[in-house]
Order: sequence, then C-alpha cells, then structure tokens
Amino acid sequence: MTDLPKGSKKLLNAWAFYDWANSVYTLTIASAVFPIFYEALFSEENHYITIFGFSLKNSALISFVTATAFLVVAFISPLLSGIADYVGNKKAFMKFFCYLGALSCMGLYWFNLEHIYVGLVFYFFGLIGYWGSLVFYNSYLPDIAFVEQQDKISAKGYSLGYIGSVILLIINLAMIMKPKIFGITGSDGEAAMKAMRYSFVMVGVWWIVFSQYSYYFLPKGNKNSDLKVTHHVVFNGFKELYKVWLLLNVNIPLKRYLGSFFVSSMAVQTLMLVATYFGAQEINWSSKEEGTVGLIICILLIQLVAVLGAVLTSRASAKYGNIPTLIGINCFWVLLCAGAYFITKPLEFYIMAGFVGLVMGGIQSLSRSTYSKLLPKTDDTASFFSFYDVAEKIGIVIGMLVYGIIDQITGSPRLAIVFLALFFVLAVILLNRVPKKGVLNP
Repeated sequence: MTDLPKGSKKLLNAWAFYDWANSVYTLTIASAVFPIFYEALFSEENHYITIFGFSLKNSALISFVTATAFLVVAFISPLLSGIADYVGNKKAFMKFFCYLGALSCMGLYWFNLEHIYVGLVFYFFGLIGYWGSLVFYNSYLPDIAFVEQQDKISAKGYSLGYIGSVILLIINLAMIMKPKIFGITGSDGEAAMKAMRYSFVMVGVWWIVFSQYSYYFLPKGNKNSDLKVTHHVVFNGFKELYKVWLLLNVNIPLKRYLGSFFVSSMAVQTLMLVATYFGAQEINWSSKEEGTVGLIICILLIQLVAVLGAVLTSRASAKYGNIPTLIGINCFWVLLCAGAYFITKPLEFYIMAGFVGLVMGGIQSLSRSTYSKLLPKTDDTASFFSFYDVAEKIGIVIGMLVYGIIDQITGSPRLAIVFLALFFVLAVILLNRVPKKGVLNP
C-alpha cells in the first residue's frame, strides 16, 4: 500500500498500537506471571541453585541473565539500526526481533529446574527480541509524528500497552486462580503452574497477531534507499554511531539529557524488572496462594494507574515543560525507593504499587518524547535512537548487576533498592543542567 503521510491519524494509531501488541511481554513475562512461576519452582526454605559451578540465589541469577541479555542488545543495536537506516528497511528488523521474542515466550512453556539452561536460553532470547524490536519501533516516532504530536502519541502508545497487557493478564489470572474452569487438570498447585505455562504461550500468540496491524501501515523505512546489505556495509552501523557521537558533542542539550536518562534508566528499568521478585521474597504474605494473587493484583494496579500517570505527565509537560516535569518525577522516585526499604505488609505493598504506577508510565513516555524533540533534523533517526537505546540498555546492565550483587551478598534486596535511589538523585542533578528553552518549554 502507499505510505501514509507523516502526522496521519491512522499512521500514528498504527504506530501506537504496537505497544498494545508487545506490552504483554513486559507485564506477563518480565513483571507478573513469570517471576511468580520462577519463584514457585523453589522451596520457601531454599532460594539457591547451583549453576556453572556456582551457588546463586534465584533472584540474583535472573538478574545476571537479564543484565547479560541487555549487554548483548546494547552491542547489536547500533549495528542493526545503522544497517536499517542504510538499506531503508527498519520494519524488517523490527519484525525479526518481534518474532524472536514471541517464539521465545512460547518456549518458556518448557522452563523447569531440571533443564534450567534451556529455560534460561528462552528467557534470554525473549529479552533480546522484545528490546531489539523497540530499537526500531522507537526510531519511527520522529518519522511518523511532528514535534507537537510526539508527547501525546508517545503517551497514547504506553496507555494502549498498559490496557492491552492488563486485559491478557486478567485472563491469565483467571486461569491461574480457577484453572479447572478452563479445563486445566491436576492438583490445585499443578493446575496453577500449568496455567502459568499456558500464559507464556498466549503472550507469544498475542504479540505476533496484534503486531500485524502496525506492520500493515508502518512504512518500510527511508524511501530513497535501495541498497542491499553486503560485507561492505555490515559495520556501517558503528560508523553511523560515531557520527551521532560527533553531533552530540555540538548538541549540548541532547548530550546532557542523555546523561541524565542514562542514570535514570539504571534505576527505573531495574525496579520494574525486580519488583515482583522483591514482593515474593520480602513481603509477609499469609500463604503462597495469597502471595501469588496479591502480586498479580499489585502488577494490575500498577498498570491501571500507569495509564493515568502517562496522561497526567503529558499534561504536566505541556504546562510546565519536559525537563521540570522529569525532575519532579525523579524526585518522587527517590522517595519511593526510600520507602520500599521499610515495607513488609501486603497493604503497604499495594499502596507502594499505586504510587509506582503513577510515575512509571509518565517517566517512560516523557523520556522518549523529550529525546525525540531534542533530535536535530535528520533521516538517520534509527541511529540516533540506537544511541538512546544503548544508553538505556547499559544503564539496565549496571542496575541489574548492582541489584544482583547486593542481593547475592546480603541475601536481601532491600539495600539494593535503597542504593538505586542514588541514581535518581544523580539524574535530578544532571537534568538541572539541561537547557530548558525551545521545544522543551510549553
């Protein structure tokens, strides 16, 4: 079909709808069902497993695997995004990583401790698939939306993602709580575990099916490039990355903003990835069943409140400006990290989840649109967004390693959560150094 014009409502909605398709991964696999499933594989008395000759705490192990996956994504993103801009076919790359992630989610059906290495491989490639596809998805934003549209459509994408992922999670929750109604046999515990495995398959199917709407309307990429990938252009991505680095040296607002985003991502993404493991181990649930239901309810609460948070943040940025709004959100994150050290009761965890949801959606959508606004006029948007993604991924690697090491040494993640608050403090300091004039003002 003929490419839709930039700013077209249909094109913007198609782009935002990919959040509906892929956000089920972040909710079911990264945040809710898989962490609970993974924790349930271990006894309450023993959270350790021997792997590669080392005795590791289960939550530390998953942190290290996650950090390794993000390190790989950080390395390949510049290469692939540069090639995508060079040959003008970023949609093909986006599809590849989408299908890699979705099929890996389905593979988690076979995850167990007896074949832990195979299970971790599926988990590893699920992460790479999801985050790899986001490199190209995010890079579409300045291509399909004008500057004045970007805050709103970015927030809409996150809102659609939260709503779609909540719908699937509610279905999964019903399956886990009442498996026999869905024809899942076995004892209560066995049936619930089967339901969780089925939910991993459902994530993969959902992701593939709903992404087709976005692929139908999104343009192939840059229109004027018919070049093919050869050995001469394989390393073009690194050349493009170097060009971006040179441009950053003369674009001070963008360079300073990336610094603040880097340290903020260390904490935000790490907290999102480890929240359920923290809740499973540190909150005094009356029973394992209450813990399972309670954790999923908390994740649902976060997602629903995050929709409101994304909308309120978009309005706040329109009134006060992007940078002041981001400073306020990061300050609020500092308070949440400090408060997390003291919570032990389910009710306290529910309240904390509500506050986290309020700022989680806001900081993600506003960070993405703020970066897009600061970009210079260029056709190489994928290369610039690979810089954005590399900063985010390296930040996550550091954050997850910090969390995993402290958790492994102390046996408790509470001190790790408090340590992450320092990253938010540093982000506030760096954001105050970003010029607030121009497109970042209301």
